[in-house]
Amino acid sequence: MKLADTAPEPSAATEQFTVRLSSTRRGARLARHLTAERLAAWGIPYGSEASHAAAAVTAELAANAITHGRLPGRDFRLSLARLPDGVRIEVTDTRPERLPKTAARPTGPEALEAETGQGLLLVAAYADKWGCKTRDAHTKTVWAEITHSS
Repeated sequence: MKLADTAPEPSAATEQFTVRLSSTRRGARLARHLTAERLAAWGIPYGSEASHAAAAVTAELAANAITHGRLPGRDFRLSLARLPDGVRIEVTDTRPERLPKTAARPTGPEALEAETGQGLLLVAAYADKWGCKTRDAHTKTVWAEITHSS
């Protein structure tokens, strides 16, 4: 979908989950697993389309946080909010000056040969809306919302 210019807060989050994870590959992997487990606890079945989409988006946002948003000795934060019709995923890192580029990337053979830069295409494909916000001089949060049918 489209990168949102503003970062609306989840309007009616019914439940929330937040955890700090190490800015390592292990931390990013754990973020994906925790997302699938938390969604299952909220009644979104493991392996469902919504669970798969949320796990994939979390994995990409966490990978970006540890690759592009990492400072030595600083963690990243994963926050999940259960919405009436889906889930909001937020990944906060410590590099507010490194904002994500829009998901508009080349789609031809050049895109297939690129080694990086494909992840936000995945986020844009799975998320109904996504964006980035900076709340202070020390952090940025990339967020995505995914809706599901009941």
